[in-house]
Amino acid sequence: MKVTSLSPFVLISMMLGFVFLYAPIVVLVIFSFNASRLVTVWAGFSTKWYVSLLTDDQVLGAAYLSFRIAFMNATLSVILGTMAAFALVRFGRFYGRSVMIQSISSRLVLPDVILGLSILLLFVAMQSLIGWPTRRGFTTILIAHVTFSSAYVAIVVQSRLAGLDRTFEEAAFDLGASPFNVFRTVTLPLIAPSLVAGWLLAFILSFDDLVIASFASGPNATTLPMVIFSKVRFGITPEINALATIIVVGVAIGVIFAGNLLQRQAAQRQK
Repeated sequence: MKVTSLSPFVLISMMLGFVFLYAPIVVLVIFSFNASRLVTVWAGFSTKWYVSLLTDDQVLGAAYLSFRIAFMNATLSVILGTMAAFALVRFGRFYGRSVMIQSISSRLVLPDVILGLSILLLFVAMQSLIGWPTRRGFTTILIAHVTFSSAYVAIVVQSRLAGLDRTFEEAAFDLGASPFNVFRTVTLPLIAPSLVAGWLLAFILSFDDLVIASFASGPNATTLPMVIFSKVRFGITPEINALATIIVVGVAIGVIFAGNLLQRQAAQRQK
């Protein structure tokens, strides 16, 4: 196969694009090892800010809370989003289908501040009517995150289901498999890449959220983005650079792992 060479304009544009995207991240990682507290002055290599970060109870507590919420949100969003995708693709036209599509689409384009405010007003109204929730915390943030994350998962899984070749499922039915076994052994492996992509997307959206969590949380529940925002308001510190570096490394490992998993699944399907 003939490999075409890139023109100088395309090559320069690509390099500038990569520099624009990744240069700030590289600078952040480098200055996380700066010995000076001044983030703009290099004073030698040091890992003391990582040690200081790992002994900060506020950051560790917020990170643990954010991870729990993100994990539960991703799992619940995959379940609800997959159910919604199956309803839209496999059940044809039914009463309320257009409303369901519009509700899913609206959550993708609705500003976070509007969604967060509406969820806050809902919780306040529910508390006055039925006495729940008595306070806002882990559960209310989780409900708020599932509200918008499930819409993203539904779109991802729906696109996969719409292009799925149903002859494999029909062959399984002809061989006497039950609907549950067909879903477990045929449909689920075929849509597994979209489920993994949807889970990762929901996890990142929840872990990264600041606006909606600020409306849905209370004084006893502070997520990691809220802690970072409160600290950055008084100036950027080396601890924040170290925390951001840990998050970048964690995300990179997750993306590499997911990419390798999807490649292996694709290779198995081709065999």
